Amino acid sequence: MNGKNKQPELSIDEEQIREALNAHWQASAVGNVNAEHDIYHDDAICDYPQSGERILGRRNLQALRSHHPGKPSGFNVRRVLGKGDLWITEYIITYQGQRAYTVSIMEFRNGKVVHETQYFADPFEAPAWRSQWVQQIE
Repeated sequence: MNGKNKQPELSIDEEQIREALNAHWQASAVGNVNAEHDIYHDDAICDYPQSGERILGRRNLQALRSHHPGKPSGFNVRRVLGKGDLWITEYIITYQGQRAYTVSIMEFRNGKVVHETQYFADPFEAPAWRSQWVQQIE
């Protein structure tokens, strides 16, 4: 750290990756499918473990997302963490009034995503029995 309450210094490559991620998530939020996919290598792989699907190549990934029947009505990046070629983003997507808590794990090579794994989780009601030990978050 280089001072109180400041971000740790990033290498030039890490700064470029963070900028690319910011542009990617902003494009995702507004539905700009061309800009959204600039971050991916042509031969990128994207895995959706919960549905058992693997998307091969940037073109297929862009086509799949372009044909999604519901456009998100909300997109909230909670945090982005990473170092070197491994970056993780936590975010919430709202489709048709339903929130999906999402984690994206991206592996980079030469400044482009070569592998992404996305996990999607539906919200659930917290059980009352543990209320004495927790506080509610958004």
